[in-house]
Amino acid sequence: MTEPTPGPRPRAALAMSAGAASAVLGPESRAALDALCDLAPTVLEDFTIPAARAVLADVELLVTGWGCPPLDDDVLRAAPRLRAVVHTAGSVRGHVTDACWDRGVEVSSAAAANAVPVAEYTLAMILLTGKRVLESAREYRASRTRADWLHTPRTVGNHRRTVGILSASLIGRRVIDLLRPHDVDVLLHDPYVDEAEAARLGVRGVGLAELFRLSDTVSVHTPLLPETRGLVSRELIGSMRPGAVLINTARGAVLDQDALTDAALAGRIRAVLDVTEPEVLPPDHPLWDCDHVLITPHLAGSQGNEWRRLADTAVSEVARWAAGEGFLHPVRRERLAFLA
Repeated sequence: MTEPTPGPRPRAALAMSAGAASAVLGPESRAALDALCDLAPTVLEDFTIPAARAVLADVELLVTGWGCPPLDDDVLRAAPRLRAVVHTAGSVRGHVTDACWDRGVEVSSAAAANAVPVAEYTLAMILLTGKRVLESAREYRASRTRADWLHTPRTVGNHRRTVGILSASLIGRRVIDLLRPHDVDVLLHDPYVDEAEAARLGVRGVGLAELFRLSDTVSVHTPLLPETRGLVSRELIGSMRPGAVLINTARGAVLDQDALTDAALAGRIRAVLDVTEPEVLPPDHPLWDCDHVLITPHLAGSQGNEWRRLADTAVSEVARWAAGEGFLHPVRRERLAFLA
């Protein structure tokens, strides 16, 4: 980690829910931040109260996290010295507003760190569904006898399976990296990745319709933007191979959930959903009881001991900023249209 240059330590504060601060920033991480900054003792959860306003008046750096209120014009007027935001999670869309960009506030995010467990979850689900582990375990539990494994259909297994990645986002690229040691063919659809870059990634770039038509598994890593809402349409879902798998760790609204429900209930495709629209699905939603769908409670991102990776990334970014070296993981205004 870069050591800060000698001189006055920047005034800093944590801006997130108390629960997020306690979960992500353990005692060692807090001590590391204290060594780098003059860190306010209070976690700012509500920028409107007098105690928060008193902190904001002097703060130069905010270390933000889940539950941080929006940094709008009113907040920035109360924080005239604010120069940087270091986010301990992924997306900054919920709290970094146009007012921050207009002022020129520097922004960093731990999105790259949070991409690691999401990609690991995705890899695990690609391999498990390719082997039909969940179905086989359910059948084994019901029958308590072992079927003749020599009659396993040739559609089962991961050898030369075709995996389609929708969007070369941070997570999508990490999934591509994790797939390299495995004997699978990887397709990519991303309108911002040209043929040369696809070759450097070791994948074959294809059109959106082709991705869904040719893939045994499609993994969605597209950020939710106005133009991507409902991107995975009924037509695309209907074009998937019989028994193909749709994995979504992005946002539920990226896909047509009604179309997915119809296809899964009909037994045409299988799905792994770490996100739904809404979260949580209504108790009587048919996907809960569909044998062809696995729903997990938005757990692919950082949890438990993985929070330490987020904290370490944030501390490292604060150290770089305090030393005047600039962020290693900056968020640029002009790149917001491509980010989650």
